[in-house]
Amino acid sequence: MVPFAGWSLPAHHGRGHLASHLHTRRHCSLFDVSHMLQSRVYGRDRVKFMESLVVGDIAELKPDQGTLTLLTNEKGGIVDDLIVTNTSEDHLYVVSNAGCADKDLAIMKDRVKELRAAGSDVHLEVLDNALLALQGPSMARVLQAGLSNDLGQLSFMNSATMTVFGVPGCRVTRCGYTGEDGVEISVPAARAVELAERLLADPEVWLAGLAARDSLRLEAGLCLYGSDIDETTTPVEASLVWTLGRRRRTAMDFPGAAVIMAQIKEKPKRRRVGLTSEGPPVRPHAAILGPEGRPVGTVTSGCPSPSLRKNIAMGYVEAAYSRAGTALAVDVRKQQHPALVTKMPFVPTHYYMAK
Repeated sequence: MVPFAGWSLPAHHGRGHLASHLHTRRHCSLFDVSHMLQSRVYGRDRVKFMESLVVGDIAELKPDQGTLTLLTNEKGGIVDDLIVTNTSEDHLYVVSNAGCADKDLAIMKDRVKELRAAGSDVHLEVLDNALLALQGPSMARVLQAGLSNDLGQLSFMNSATMTVFGVPGCRVTRCGYTGEDGVEISVPAARAVELAERLLADPEVWLAGLAARDSLRLEAGLCLYGSDIDETTTPVEASLVWTLGRRRRTAMDFPGAAVIMAQIKEKPKRRRVGLTSEGPPVRPHAAILGPEGRPVGTVTSGCPSPSLRKNIAMGYVEAAYSRAGTALAVDVRKQQHPALVTKMPFVPTHYYMAK
């Protein structure tokens, strides 16, 4: 068990990190991600409220469709990355990172007060639900056994409220943090253990902890807030421009829009890239060196890839060195080792798109 954002969470569950990681890629694993902040936004002006904080086009979301979006500040920095779902039940469902829960809540509550004072209709509710993530190629078979709904109708980044293994009122969202087909199930807290035990009754399902979660998301090229993105990085530097809605770019009505749109036009000075390297594993804060040995960037995440059996990493480099295939080096314990700028994801993703 390790401390994480004010919670005590399992690094792994006894079978070891390598076995757990590969089991998720080949079968499926259950992650308890109840430390994430879950909230609902009600009211006639809920979309206006959310779009005053984030860069995404929330208004264009279809009923029960969600999107990854970024909460930004006036300098264009990323305050948090969130998943916002436009539910068919007259509210927005928002999932935020545990490490950002306090600041996100403070920002959202302040904005609710401002809008309500100006006559807007918006109301914020924090959920005390648990959140269980079932991830991997066997997920659909395992979960379908406990559903009356047809899971085949649920596409990536879409959700529905359903009864799961006899537990009513669960919101099942087809998404996850591993690159595999998966779901996150928001379940009433009092019945979370019951549901987890039902899922774990299938021998295909193993419990997985933070260590596997981290290496899986890195193979999938996904950012960890506080490591790969934070308030000092912009969506452009982080290669997350795709999260900006087209209408929002034109309107420039989100926090930091002037800075972000100028960076898109003028190109940023640095960019987030993937790296593969030789020698010992690369860890966060290691220097990335250019061909002449000069520091040109810094590693933000790194680990040996269990799937590829090579070292992978993510970091920021000067824009001139950000093209895939660029030969660089990494400094590990004062020794230089060859590294190569590599396209992400490192491992192909398997998100499910309903036919």
